[in-house]
Amino acid sequence: MEQEVLYDYMLVIHPDAQTVQDVSMFKHLIAEELGPFNGAFTQPHISLFRSEFPERYEMDFIQMLETLATDLSAFTVYTSRIDHCRQGETGHMLYVNVANPKPVEDLHKKILHTFELKAGSYKPHITLARSINTQQFNKLAPYFSNKMFVRSFHCHSFSLLRKPSKGGRYEVIREFMFGKDQSADQSLFQHTQAVERRLPVRA
Repeated sequence: MEQEVLYDYMLVIHPDAQTVQDVSMFKHLIAEELGPFNGAFTQPHISLFRSEFPERYEMDFIQMLETLATDLSAFTVYTSRIDHCRQGETGHMLYVNVANPKPVEDLHKKILHTFELKAGSYKPHITLARSINTQQFNKLAPYFSNKMFVRSFHCHSFSLLRKPSKGGRYEVIREFMFGKDQSADQSLFQHTQAVERRLPVRA
């Protein structure tokens, strides 16, 4: 009997080109300081959901997400700084925070509800470096302590990525455009732009 092909699927929000460029610059600086690290060359994103399942379920997965996307409204994502957290007993993660997490959290919950899954702990973010040890973290801390990263981008879609479960690189296989592409927080967007002009990101 032929063995089923398993894929590692991930749903993500891709930031705009400028935010991707700026995040990639920081990832490059980390690689220069630490050498190559896990995730050094992955495209910046906000992860929404990840699961491994046989390829034969892929089209059902896509159809459910297309139905969900038609009833979603666009929103703006804001960031304000680079932050960090502990991973396990000895690991650390550096990431760009999401200053207004609720719209992303709501999208995450709707995706889980679509798949009849319960929502657990979830904190939207853009990873810079994960699973670095304490020595590596202490080496980077002077560069990133209290580092501002004031950015905003319009989110009007999310993407489905996949890679073979045995390893490899993720590839985008579908983008799901929101059916109600409107941002309801223009005044806050304009305020953030003004703040960004007053708070340049330090190199």
